Amino acid sequence: MKNSVMDNSDNTDRMTTLSQVMKTLSERGIHREFRMNENCEMKFENSEKVYQPSELTILKTYRFEGDSNPDDNAVLYVLKDNSGNRGMIIDSYGADSNYPGEEFDKFLRDIPIQESEEFNF
Repeated sequence: MKNSVMDNSDNTDRMTTLSQVMKTLSERGIHREFRMNENCEMKFENSEKVYQPSELTILKTYRFEGDSNPDDNAVLYVLKDNSGNRGMIIDSYGADSNYPGEEFDKFLRDIPIQESEEFNF
């Protein structure tokens, strides 16, 4: 996914692409995803546990906007569960949303947010 890079020298060190952010998160041990399945159950990758929004916390939200196509947009959320496991949710939105329907959007809205300075890079 291509993302716009600001032409601003103050922002040259800021990460601007989804792949750059995912690489940095992976280096910090965050590489597994929380995913909603076809039964609208949110699960952690390689786990059978089904999560409720109250069992998760959003630590950081990154938004990416495609520079050539407004439908080429994505959001990456860094989350932790009540046991301290950390992972991410990636949602492409626009014409090609990963999660059609209201269930995913409602689930996300119900997750508490606790912004963490740790992920400001």
